[in-house]
Amino acid sequence: MARSNKSGRYVLVLSCVALLGVALVADFIWAYSNSASSSLVWSGNLDRSLERLSGAGDLVAESVVKKKKDLKILESKELNATFADLPATMLEWEEMAEAPVPRLDGAAIQIKNLLFVFAGYGTIDYVHSHVDIYNFTDNTWGGRFDMPKEMAHSHLGMVTDGRYIYIVTGQYGPQCRGPTARNFVLDTEKKEWHDLPPLPVPRYAPATQLWRGRLHVMGGSKEDRHEPGLEHWSLAVKDGKALQKEWQSEIPMPRGGPHRACIVANDQLIVIGGQEGDFMAKPGSPIFKCVRRSEVVYSDVYMLDNEMKWKELPPMPKPDSHIEFAWVNVNNSIIIVGGTTEKHPITKKMVLVGEVFRFNLDKLEWSVLGRLPFRIKTTLVGYWNGWLYFTSGQRDKGPNDPAPKKVVGCMWRTKLHL
Repeated sequence: MARSNKSGRYVLVLSCVALLGVALVADFIWAYSNSASSSLVWSGNLDRSLERLSGAGDLVAESVVKKKKDLKILESKELNATFADLPATMLEWEEMAEAPVPRLDGAAIQIKNLLFVFAGYGTIDYVHSHVDIYNFTDNTWGGRFDMPKEMAHSHLGMVTDGRYIYIVTGQYGPQCRGPTARNFVLDTEKKEWHDLPPLPVPRYAPATQLWRGRLHVMGGSKEDRHEPGLEHWSLAVKDGKALQKEWQSEIPMPRGGPHRACIVANDQLIVIGGQEGDFMAKPGSPIFKCVRRSEVVYSDVYMLDNEMKWKELPPMPKPDSHIEFAWVNVNNSIIIVGGTTEKHPITKKMVLVGEVFRFNLDKLEWSVLGRLPFRIKTTLVGYWNGWLYFTSGQRDKGPNDPAPKKVVGCMWRTKLHL
């Protein structure tokens, strides 16, 4: 009985195998006879499958990128205020007439209701060699005239006595070319240029100011555009003329470097911010192509007192550089607009400053007045009838920023309440 049951199971299994074989053969014959149409259908299905897989891969990749960006944003929010924006309210800014040309690392000097704007980069490969004038009274640009051919095009030292503008040293040409020791003076009433005695050695963006009848030039970067200089020279001047043939050595700066504000307030000489290091020319480059080197931005503030000794004052709310023409003195307060601060610790990119700072000279206290419409460096600043103005510079373009250019020539203003 057991053997009979086992034989029956064998027959059943063999029958199933046989039926399966017949089905496979029939399927093969059907598939062969319809090979063209079936192969197209299969191929289409495969393509769609691959598309779905590819789409899934793209989604995965986008998800990974998004997570990385979110991580950086999260890390950025946790950064020290040196790299992050300081708490401040947005000031009410009004956009004025567009400048004739965009400028980076240009210079500006205000005389009464006129802002004289000099030189600067148009692009890294092109520099301006002329002066534009902004009239604060009617808010218009005009009066363009040329600079001397031998005059530097960027990183200038500059100051005025109310009629004459003294222009000192700076970089000659685009990219990261070398500096010149040539100095000039502009008679703004006659639009005439005259020579001044050359500096003992050239400098990039030195701190420059008129103080007690002498033209003071100090710090800046040395001829390699990177090493900070500590030297300090002065020259007796009056009515646009040098009263001496050579520069006189003065007490060196406690910390050298370019791109700092230099101000006379309450008969004291004050220098603010700045940096050590800068871009350099690539070795062997025929066009002096710029390459990045290490930079240290600082918040230091120093004052030269009556005994000709440097005294340290309270530091800025955060390190700030590229502010040599970004300041005004209003109601015994120094106002500083924009600049650059320490590099971002994650992206390693230069971080621009989006705040307006105030240094109250009565209390020797710093505060943040408010925010700019965007972060910007090398701002050129003026003040007229209660309005704070700024123009030109390199702006920090955000993800939703519609501005087509990073180097801009816009003019903006806000009512200043101190």
